[in-house]
Amino acid sequence: MLSTLDRWFHISARGSTIPREIIAGLTVFGAMAYIVAVNPSILSEAGLDRHDMVMTTIAGAVAGTLLMALWARLPIALAPAMSSNVLFAQVVVQQAHVNPRTAFTVVLFSGLCFTALSLSQIRQRIIRGFPPSIVLGIQVALGAFIARIGLTTGGIAVPTAQGLTFGSLSDPSVLLSLAGVLLCAVLVVLRVPAGLLLAISTLTVAGLFIHTDKGAITTLPAHALDWPHYPTNLFLPFDFAGFFSHLGLLIPITLYFLISDFFDATATMMSVAHRAGLDGTPEKPALDHRAFASDGAASIIGASLGTCTVSAYVESLAGVEAGGRTGLSALVVALLFAVSSVFWPLITAIPAIATAPVLVLVGLNMLGSLHRVADNPSDAIPPLTMLLIAGVTGNFMLSLSCGLLLYTGLALVLRDFKRLTPIVLGLDVAFLFYMVLQSHMGG
Repeated sequence: MLSTLDRWFHISARGSTIPREIIAGLTVFGAMAYIVAVNPSILSEAGLDRHDMVMTTIAGAVAGTLLMALWARLPIALAPAMSSNVLFAQVVVQQAHVNPRTAFTVVLFSGLCFTALSLSQIRQRIIRGFPPSIVLGIQVALGAFIARIGLTTGGIAVPTAQGLTFGSLSDPSVLLSLAGVLLCAVLVVLRVPAGLLLAISTLTVAGLFIHTDKGAITTLPAHALDWPHYPTNLFLPFDFAGFFSHLGLLIPITLYFLISDFFDATATMMSVAHRAGLDGTPEKPALDHRAFASDGAASIIGASLGTCTVSAYVESLAGVEAGGRTGLSALVVALLFAVSSVFWPLITAIPAIATAPVLVLVGLNMLGSLHRVADNPSDAIPPLTMLLIAGVTGNFMLSLSCGLLLYTGLALVLRDFKRLTPIVLGLDVAFLFYMVLQSHMGG
């Protein structure tokens, strides 16, 4: 059986081992288990039952990650996307007063377009068409983005009206987060096996004994088990009549879902593959039609199961840093999500502070690509701008849009027209359209 696993997932060929892949899967799950609690909380604002949303969240994560693990065989985990769930609940349902079933239909049509692009050669051409400086910008901007998530969720950086400020050192949770960053750094430097997973476990246990004004940082649930039941009323929860009767309102929202999820997921997959050393060759890229189709189909599956768009998670990078190189690590994540359908009350006891330092270290490791920034200002300014915008605003898509538009503007000023390929110009149009839609949606 072990030899079969090795051959199927190309574990030895990619310089990994089965224990390392298992540890990577555990690390990724530990870093993204919060979605089991957070996604239902957000979607409940749309009038959906919170417990039902726990089950659909888990079902979407299991189905999407299994696709990526067993077909594409890549160390990429999928789950309902955080950007999509906020848009679904707060903008589409609450602000636009769209029925949840009609909103699920929006997600479905966005996913169908997403999958069509993924099955064609368009998505691969777009990836090959990204200028090298923008590809570098994606990597460092995602690094700044994920580090920012870690800093803010750990309370080390606190958003205010004036921007981010440093958290209060009188707050025990901030001190635990800082200690967690130090612990993660020491474990990484010492190359301790399963170091990031060990850090998550240590901080979770420590949180049991450290109290804030709100009580212990780690709070154990009243019961560890909850027998799962899938809400069958949310299977294929579509209202096509409602969608087609409000086309003027819903087509722009559908396009917003499509553009946001398409480029966000594509950038995440590119960065995970690059960090894992799975760039492949132009003739045989690691991100082939199977990877893109898995990601695209997951978005349809998510809508069909009664949750928002299921997409690639940037926390997959934590698994790569832990040594994950194959779909076996993603398979472990999928199995753990399946198990969480029973143990989800216990799993959601993992506090955000326990995973925040891991995200900070993963982000810092990605910023190591900064040494590749060119000396030429026209090539250096776009990726550095992307890094700055992602780190300050926490909006990766905005950083990508600004970086590419800046790249185009510099090429025009310098009359370096060979840089303005059809792909680049097409991306400029798409991102300009995205920015217009975002401004109208209060994004």
